[in-house]
Amino acid sequence: MTGIDTWPPWIAIIVTGGPILLAAAGITFSLYLSRRHLDSMKDALKNSRFIYIWGTSLGKRGVIWSLLEISKIAGMVTLPKASIRIGELDPVDLENFPPHLKRLLTINMMMLIGSVFWAAVAAMLVEFR
Repeated sequence: MTGIDTWPPWIAIIVTGGPILLAAAGITFSLYLSRRHLDSMKDALKNSRFIYIWGTSLGKRGVIWSLLEISKIAGMVTLPKASIRIGELDPVDLENFPPHLKRLLTINMMMLIGSVFWAAVAAMLVEFR
């Protein structure tokens, strides 16, 4: 098997630098979601305990907190079993959650998972060259 050292330079740069670009795009997309769609997400999840407790301060505590809040909401909506079990998410709110917002949150989660997976593959390629 040929190592990454024998690849053309542009392909090696894309394989090893791609996860960083995808992560930066994911952070930018999360900031977009927090600035443009956070209010409609809060309205759609108004009966959920997480929104009831933290809803007044969501989106008002800075950039890092906004990223964490969008990640939390994306995790609650795209992987709801644990959130329903511990009582953070109301099942009725999940059923009535707008499909376009769920699609945006799914894209956000896939960008995160994709960048982590891509980084792991790139690290293995560099390690076992």
